Amino acid sequence: MYSRNLPSHEQLAQYTPKTISRIYSGEGRLIDEFAQERRIFVPIQDIPDIVKEAFVSAEDQNFYIHKGYDAQGMVAALYAAVKSGGRDMRGASTITQQVMKNFLLDGSRSAERKIKELILASRVEQALSKDRI
Repeated sequence: MYSRNLPSHEQLAQYTPKTISRIYSGEGRLIDEFAQERRIFVPIQDIPDIVKEAFVSAEDQNFYIHKGYDAQGMVAALYAAVKSGGRDMRGASTITQQVMKNFLLDGSRSAERKIKELILASRVEQALSKDRI
């Protein structure tokens, strides 16, 4: 039912982030920069391992183990929310789920969006490597 009208996860394989265009003088001095988004793309192999490990540790400790979603993390988050009467609302989204939400879905907070996010996360995990995600 939810999987029928989902955006294609395959477009992520062709994704290239918008980068900054720079204009240099003949002497190599930077004259100006133009960008819709101010970001500098860094290939995964150029990011120090300690930075990657810190990111994964903070965002999704089971990233290299799960298949797109962390069922154990979801159960733990639900348990904490119920036990605290809704005061402890921790996130349980994996890195893959966050990519689906930010690139393919709207940011709404609904059960329907979450189900779509889970379906897409499972699909993209089959199509792309963890480093590509």
